[in-house]
This record gives sequence, C-alpha cells and structure tokens, in this order.
Amino acid sequence: MKKKIKKNIGKLHLWLGLGSGLIIFIAALTGSILVFEKEIDKAINPEYYNVSTIGNSKKTIDYCVDILQKQYAIKKITRIYTFNDPSRTIQILGKDPDKKAHFFSIDPYTGKVLATTPQESRFFVVVLSIHRQLLLGESGEIIMGTSCLIFTFMLISGLILWWPKKAKNLKQRLKVKWSGSFKRVNWDFHSTFGFYGFLILLIISLTGLSFAFTWFQNGVYFLTQGTTKKPSAKVENPTKIDPKLNTTAFYQGIYNKADSIFPYTGNIQIRMPADTINSILVLKENIEMTIPNQSSAAYFDKYTAENIEARPYEKFSTGDKIRRLNYPIHTGSIYGLPTKIIAFLVCLFAATLPITGFIIWLGRKKKK
Repeated sequence: MKKKIKKNIGKLHLWLGLGSGLIIFIAALTGSILVFEKEIDKAINPEYYNVSTIGNSKKTIDYCVDILQKQYAIKKITRIYTFNDPSRTIQILGKDPDKKAHFFSIDPYTGKVLATTPQESRFFVVVLSIHRQLLLGESGEIIMGTSCLIFTFMLISGLILWWPKKAKNLKQRLKVKWSGSFKRVNWDFHSTFGFYGFLILLIISLTGLSFAFTWFQNGVYFLTQGTTKKPSAKVENPTKIDPKLNTTAFYQGIYNKADSIFPYTGNIQIRMPADTINSILVLKENIEMTIPNQSSAAYFDKYTAENIEARPYEKFSTGDKIRRLNYPIHTGSIYGLPTKIIAFLVCLFAATLPITGFIIWLGRKKKK
C-alpha cells in the first residue's frame, strides 16, 4: 500500500514538475535577483540614493514637490520616501497629465532633481512584474500563484521520494557522488541539494502564497487570531469637499506630525490615496529594530493635513505583525546580509530544479 502511494506521489511530482517547470524557473531566477534589489540598484543608479554633498539644512518636502509640478508638469503625487540617513535623497513618485507614473530623486538640501525615469521602465519594477505576474497582469498573477502552490507540493513530495526506506541508506542520500556518471550526479544534485534546501524553499514558497492568494493570508489570520477579520489598511477621509486651504507646508506638516507621533528614529513614507474616498497613509519604519519592516501607521486628512488616527506597531494584532514579516522573510532580508546570501543561493538552486528534473525524465524516457 505504501509503495503504491509513493508511486502515485512520484507520478504527480513528475508531471506537475514538467507542467510548471518553466514558470518555476522564471520565478526562482527573478526571485534570486530581487533578493539584492536595493544593493544592485544602488550600485547601478547611485544618483537615486545618495547626494554628493550633505548640506546644513534641508528644503521642505513641499518645495521639492513644487519643483516637480513646475519643471515636470507633475499633476498628482502618489508616494514620497524620506530617509533618516543625511546622505540619502528624497524619492518621489508622481503622475504627469497623461497619468503616467514617474520616479524622481531629489537632493533635499538644494531641491535639485538628480534623476528621473518612467516608473514602468525601472529595471526592478519590470523584474518584480515578471516575478509576480509574468507581465500578464491579473491572469499572470493567477498563473504564478498556482505555480507557487504546485512548487510547495513538489517540495513536500520530493522529500517523501527522497526519504530512504532504510536508515543505513541515509548516509548515501546525504551526499552527491561526484565521481559517478552524469546521470547519477544530476540525480544526486537534484535530490540531495533539494533536501538541504527544503526548509528554506518551503518558507519562501509559503510566504509567496500569502502574496498570491487572499484565502492563504486569511488562513494565517485565522490560525493566529481565530478570525479572518482584519483591520482595514484604509481610513475614510473625514473632509468630503476640498476647503482650498492656503498652506505652503502641506506635505512637510504631515511629515512633522507623523515624526512627532512616533518619536523614534526611522524612515517615513507618505502614501496618497488612489481614490477620492480614503485618507493619506503615512508609515514610519523603526530602523533601530533588528528585524525590518516594523512600521507604525498614521492617517491624515488629504485636504486639511490633520491627523485622523495613529496605529503604533506595538498595538498591531498578531496576524498583522506576521503579515508584515512576510516580505522580509520571503526576500531573505529578515536578518540582513547573512539571510540574504542564503536566500539568493537557495533561489538559484531552485532555478536548476526544473532543468535537472527534466534531464532525469529524459533519461528515464530514453531507457524505456
């Protein structure tokens, strides 16, 4: 009975692997590149990250926004990124009259625009779109999500197929026989390193499922809180009509208030609502914490810049805290460079699995 079950698992492992192999290869390869997204982008495009000279005082955020509106005809600001590091630039995402998004890097000491590019043409924006959607939008997202689900099964079924019948054969399964034939080395490489990378790949796959499927994310909330109900990430704007207030420090005022509400050292991100209903969301990341992505949230009126609500990270639910850990765990950035290197190497290995698996299938087919 056990032999029959294992045989059926083997067939599923084979045919699901052949069917999803190309997608898994693309996901793993782009994932390995995205692990070092910030480091690579900073090396290639330093003008988007650092100023050449640190000045004595910074221009207001509104001054920088005004430059974009006058010189680049930006009509709508969507996001503003500010950093505690004095050598960092201000990064602003805005839309032109044709509603095309542009990414800007600005010297906070002079207000000078150091670099700009269409958001959709940024290298890592394209790589991320391939990784999540295959550049196919919603349908591509379903394909990638399903492939991630299949890969999770492939990992578990692979472990079952790898597990030796007898304990005395375990030593042999734990090493690659490099002196063997190509066929043997290929099989050992696929199965043995698959075992060593199993746990990390499983974690990456499960966190990937949280991005792909709402039902999986709801399951995490249910397991941690006993309910799938979670607080909304959006807060409705209390002021319904723009009172046309004469303020020259709108964005800077929001920044100052958020910085005061959460009195720790951190980077601040201002997100303008995409619709006409909700308010402005401001996130302040606590850079003093060891684990990244621990940000508190504050909401501001998009017309008056008054604070509506503050949500300190400490008061987030267990489900919310786990959800915020999802990204650093998935990308390997949770403990900095050491875990990034591990994630990078494991993702590169995952990209070889469809290839070595295909070679194993070809060898068996030829033998038959």
